[in-house]
Amino acid sequence: MGDGDHLVAIHDHLRGELAQLRELVGEVERGRRDAADARHAISTMTLRQNDWTLGTYCQTYCRVVTMHHSIEDQAMYPRLRAAEPTLGPALDRMLEEHHAVHGRLEALDQALVALVTEPDRGVVDVAAALEGLEATLLAHLTYEEDQLVEPLNRLGFGL
Repeated sequence: MGDGDHLVAIHDHLRGELAQLRELVGEVERGRRDAADARHAISTMTLRQNDWTLGTYCQTYCRVVTMHHSIEDQAMYPRLRAAEPTLGPALDRMLEEHHAVHGRLEALDQALVALVTEPDRGVVDVAAALEGLEATLLAHLTYEEDQLVEPLNRLGFGL
């Protein structure tokens, strides 16, 4: 497995966790689960804390995505830029997209906290925030893979 393939595997894990969250929010929206059941289901996901709640799910997901992007921003992108200068514009775009993704993560976190602290609000805000995160993050992951899998596999940075 090359480094580009490793990047795809990490992204696939992020996509899987996002799909699980989408399903749980959908079940709450459809009345098939209440918030307590959703919190319990989320506690079995791989990205979790010992004191898990629905409102703190994003803290861990945000931390994982932030850590992933920090590694890219501080280690992988500079090395790629030095080894393959033609990637500069794509790397610049990916750095900008990281900021957009983090804004979406923050919006989801706020909506999840509001759901827990103000249950009468329902899950409409959570669903909207999740939809925004999905669109932004999934587009970013796809673009990053399109641009970087081949160079990473060829250059082998030991990721």
